[in-house]
Amino acid sequence: MDLKDLYQDIIVDHNRSPRNFRRIDHATRMAQGYNPLCGDKLVIYITLADGVIEDVSFQGEGCAISTASASLMTEMLKGKTEAEAAALFDNMHQLLTEDNHGVDVAELGKLAALEGVRAYPTRVKCATLCWHTLQAALEEADEPVTTE
Repeated sequence: MDLKDLYQDIIVDHNRSPRNFRRIDHATRMAQGYNPLCGDKLVIYITLADGVIEDVSFQGEGCAISTASASLMTEMLKGKTEAEAAALFDNMHQLLTEDNHGVDVAELGKLAALEGVRAYPTRVKCATLCWHTLQAALEEADEPVTTE
């Protein structure tokens, strides 16, 4: 099995069985995101304690890439500080939208499975919606995030 097949399997698995797909009733931060191009809608829930993400989850509906990206993101963020989450956002944004020479793909773990999305510009917004929504939640933004 080559790397491309492995990455595809990870995306399919996280779409079929998304991790952390639930509401956190007593979340300390929350934000909504919407991609009108694809119809993806999600809500990110975060429980922060002393600047550390104790719990993070999402709910909503979206395409396979959107759902897999949110699932993979929530797995990676638990236990990270807000600063670490911001750095991970920067790395993912670079991985998905730019030449990723500055990104240590090995450091991203399973998130690296999303690297191939960059080859499909219309799908990049699907993969980044949850990340922009996370950023809005951490910044306690009032307005819903939209990819347009």
